[in-house]
Amino acid sequence: MPQETTAVGKDPRDWIGKVEERTGAVPGAVLQMLAGALDHGIYRDLSASEGSPLPPLSHWTAFPESTGLSDLGADGHPRLGRFLPPIDLGRRMWAGGEISFDGDLHVGEALSRRSEIQAIEEKQGGAGPMVFVKVHHRITGAAGGSVEESQDLVYLPLPKSFSPPKPIPVPEATLFDEPLSMEIVRLFRFSAATYNGHRIHYDLDYAERVEKYPGLVVHGPMQAMLLMEAGMRHAGRQPAQFRFRGVHPMFHDRTLHLVGLAADDDGLALCTASTDGHQGLQARIVWA
Repeated sequence: MPQETTAVGKDPRDWIGKVEERTGAVPGAVLQMLAGALDHGIYRDLSASEGSPLPPLSHWTAFPESTGLSDLGADGHPRLGRFLPPIDLGRRMWAGGEISFDGDLHVGEALSRRSEIQAIEEKQGGAGPMVFVKVHHRITGAAGGSVEESQDLVYLPLPKSFSPPKPIPVPEATLFDEPLSMEIVRLFRFSAATYNGHRIHYDLDYAERVEKYPGLVVHGPMQAMLLMEAGMRHAGRQPAQFRFRGVHPMFHDRTLHLVGLAADDDGLALCTASTDGHQGLQARIVWA
């Protein structure tokens, strides 16, 4: 169970400095569920035996939200006002993040996570108010490996119609381009493996009627995991750091392309791309 170590008031800004501590693990069965959802590259023949190194980013399955159904919001997320601040806007998204790796985490290993809300910033956008929340996590394994992670969350009002951001085209010259279908079952399986209840990923009626998307939304973390795996496989190197940022939503009825953009001595730039030729998630792997 999570342990919260900082008291807060009613103003969302009172949540700055709030801390939560949790314990978890990635059992072999959960890693197999994740591999079955991704079903690409190394995930098609992945060892899930006890003690095997975890693929980078699979720690996202280690600390599932165990909130009861009665404590979920209309969107399927846990209600706000617990660890995350009570921001009265209808749409919540994981906009990007930065992760650093030090050693390996392992299948079945006891993991601990300390989370802290570092910043809350309100802005005015073209569609109305926006609130950005930065959360820092430190994950440590019993064997000594660790992950430092900053997550950028954004809260927006529910739109009256779908108004996508300006598309960013994919450069003509690329290092690799791997197409992957995004059928509904894949999205459902990934939601199950990561215990993600957000209804935009599996409830088409909700996604279209309430959040005004033209289809089910492909998870940002799934795109990040697929890009990480493809980049490591092509380069044959372990990451020291990974950064990503969502620039356009991607949908279940379009093929997703995993694209290598450019490499140098320090790292590899990547993106996901739609069949329409625009980028979805931008990412960069920095080498050890």
